[in-house]
Amino acid sequence: MTDEAAVLTEQRGHTLVVTINRPKASNSINAAVHQGIGEALERAESDPEIRAVVLTGSGERVFCAGADLKALGTLGGEGVMPSATKHWGFAGMVDHPIGVPIIAAVNGTALGGGTELALASDLIVASDTASFGLPEVHRGLMAAAGGVFRLTQSLPKHIALELILTGEPMPAAEALRWGFVNRVVPQQDVLTTALELADKVAVGAPVAVQSSKRVARGIVDGTTPAERDSWALSESEMAKVISSADVAEGITAFIEKRKPVWQAR
Repeated sequence: MTDEAAVLTEQRGHTLVVTINRPKASNSINAAVHQGIGEALERAESDPEIRAVVLTGSGERVFCAGADLKALGTLGGEGVMPSATKHWGFAGMVDHPIGVPIIAAVNGTALGGGTELALASDLIVASDTASFGLPEVHRGLMAAAGGVFRLTQSLPKHIALELILTGEPMPAAEALRWGFVNRVVPQQDVLTTALELADKVAVGAPVAVQSSKRVARGIVDGTTPAERDSWALSESEMAKVISSADVAEGITAFIEKRKPVWQAR
């Protein structure tokens, strides 16, 4: 798989379909995916003919498995989030608010960064085989790409905290019950359903739709001021986590396919 093919874009009517195209790597996020998604969002925001974005993953098994640990391990932060576009946040998206509505077409498992991409979207259509969750604590990490604070906004607080603190996943059917997703459909219908929803969005006047989204999401001049303190706190806590002995143990245990032995330091 070449970096050029890491993200595919296709305009269908007034909808821009953006596909993470790394199925052999569980559609994990490397620098090429980060750049591709970020550039697609920039295109959508600047093109008046694009009235909705649908984000999905290649294949039938995984929507997005989060950060590419191999790229992170070999290239460091630049392997996942290039410094030149770091301001877009993880995957070129999580801190990159645009006025054009974004629909996540979750075609499979969406754990860790995959859930964080769903949280950064405005509407979510999920496969009946999908699941959502933040398993970072099992690797000695935390969901620092908006997951920890956004999940408590999208689910009842105690339900969100159960997912955050246990790292256990939530099946799509349960996510629908809690209002986390808009639709749950058979896997083969995910993209079609998301496109139908995008068409409904596109019927509205673009200026009115985008203004409505910006007010609803608190977007001001391409930023979300209400989230600044949450991002700062998340970054501060992540700095502590990433320098801990537990994170090294968590990643090593994952690679060695064994149970981690935590030291709480």
